[in-house]
Amino acid sequence: MKIEYLGHSCFRLNDELVIDPYKDGSVPGLKSLRISGKRVICSHEHADHSGRECVEIVPGECSFNVKEVPSFHDDRGGALRGPNTIFVITSTSGEKLVHLGDLGHYPNDEQLAAISDADYLLIPVGGYYTIDAEMAVKICEAANPKQIIPMHYRTETSGYPELATIEEFIKLCDEGGLSDKVNSMSM
Repeated sequence: MKIEYLGHSCFRLNDELVIDPYKDGSVPGLKSLRISGKRVICSHEHADHSGRECVEIVPGECSFNVKEVPSFHDDRGGALRGPNTIFVITSTSGEKLVHLGDLGHYPNDEQLAAISDADYLLIPVGGYYTIDAEMAVKICEAANPKQIIPMHYRTETSGYPELATIEEFIKLCDEGGLSDKVNSMSM
């Protein structure tokens, strides 16, 4: 599976499936997004995750199976930031990728079962609007993915100022013995 990181929480799989494209100007420091794909999915309707208009849909069948798992954008049942969708994506070859969107809470038993044992777990680590680095590590330990791809954090050149950088997550993964699973992709 070819995983292309496009910034913030946006990824494209095999040049086909675009996940959580951001709208122009919605994420400080990120350039306008102009990409193509056969299908686009959005975890929720906030501007930094719902830029469908930035994706040119090209003809053809998308080769991924997408299962939606309902969750929340906060730890209060959606009362602060609303719903969030976790995507469990399976390729035709059987690889499993999980994109947690803007998950804001520890998964319940049903959600944890759905995300467990993925080949790739794309997880927010910046806190404030989502789970923080410490909660992300706990989820990674419980879900036991083969590879962990952090997302939704601040860099030197982009991201919301309220978000933490990736460094705390990397440090906690090193301390917890997860560092060999972490793949911090660059744009």
